[in-house]
Amino acid sequence: MKNLKQVTFLLFFSSVLGVSAQNVKESASNFPKTIVLEGAVLQRNRQLIIENDTEKKEALQSLLSKADKMLKARKLYSVMNKKQTPQSGDKHDYMSIGPYWWPDPTKPDGLPYIRKDGLRNPEYYEISDSQEMDRVEDDAETLALAYYFTKEDKYAQWASQVIKTWFLNSETRQNPNLNFGQSIPGINTGRGIGLIETRGLFRVIDAAILIQGSNNWSSEDHLALKKWFSDYLTWLTESPIGKDEADEHNNHGTHYSVQAISYAIFTDHPEIAVAEIETFKNRLESQLKPDGSQPFELTRTKSWNYANMNLDGYFIAARLAENSQIDLWNYQTKEGKNIKSAVDWLLPYLKNEKKWEYEQIQNIGFGETVRILKIASKKYSNPEYDTLAKKIDLKTYQLDSNQLFF
Repeated sequence: MKNLKQVTFLLFFSSVLGVSAQNVKESASNFPKTIVLEGAVLQRNRQLIIENDTEKKEALQSLLSKADKMLKARKLYSVMNKKQTPQSGDKHDYMSIGPYWWPDPTKPDGLPYIRKDGLRNPEYYEISDSQEMDRVEDDAETLALAYYFTKEDKYAQWASQVIKTWFLNSETRQNPNLNFGQSIPGINTGRGIGLIETRGLFRVIDAAILIQGSNNWSSEDHLALKKWFSDYLTWLTESPIGKDEADEHNNHGTHYSVQAISYAIFTDHPEIAVAEIETFKNRLESQLKPDGSQPFELTRTKSWNYANMNLDGYFIAARLAENSQIDLWNYQTKEGKNIKSAVDWLLPYLKNEKKWEYEQIQNIGFGETVRILKIASKKYSNPEYDTLAKKIDLKTYQLDSNQLFF
């Protein structure tokens, strides 16, 4: 699994403040119509910066420090930068190999590769597409937010270049498919599981929405990006590889739903979004036990990581569903399973009332956990979640620029 940068990943759940129209001085029609970032919260904090709120101004400086480093580096990313060529013969096709697959030491050529769950093969990093896509998401989002809060065109200009280079320019764009994601040498040239690597692309969508008011991102650019995501959505829902991922029952299925819902919302296919939200409800039924535990994630060698990653996906899906006026935060399956129960199942471990008894081959981290608790505190009107988040990891809780998004 690829790791999204912690600071920008914290942006996903900005809706936790529950900002009302009365709290925002500008008209609701002026909210940025972002799909995961909460426009009302961004607008509220922008107003607070204008009013010289100390905390928000300090958070903005942290954000701008990151954005300015990106401007200074002037790095652009493209699938064309990789040294390898996928089996299609077209470098515009994204490619990667399965991170947990290794050469078989009993075979002279190492083929076919064998699986070592949780142990990342360094060969994974020899193909640059996955790492560069991470940077596209990080840079586009950070620069777009810097533009939103400052209205300085330099940030929108470079954000637009980052997005155009990866998605739109004919010489450098990625083809809208993932036919060659997470291949296994000696077994296949690509798998549905590879789709986990595009699970953060909604960050690019929100970035594009935020720079729409700039002269550097035209209506034609926006329509072209919508076309790319529409084509990718078609591939996602109709290709054999996409259908294979749709049928996964663990975090892969969760993040498939996140992708299908977000792309459908962006490309004006509300019926697809609503249908996938209904599918997501079924995922809650199959993925959770009545006590809120996640059996498919707890069998992994990095069980803590995957339980939190999957729950994080639940929260993103619930935020996305708000765009369709559907409440997943409080939805319960026929057996009474729900997102809140998955949060509460973690609590005894976080309070040190119980020791984590599942396999975990690396140190436990709390970045996602703290974020989840902060969101849960607002969504479920329970300040105890927030208090626990502070107690677990105060440094992460206070993390610099995230104060702009909560």
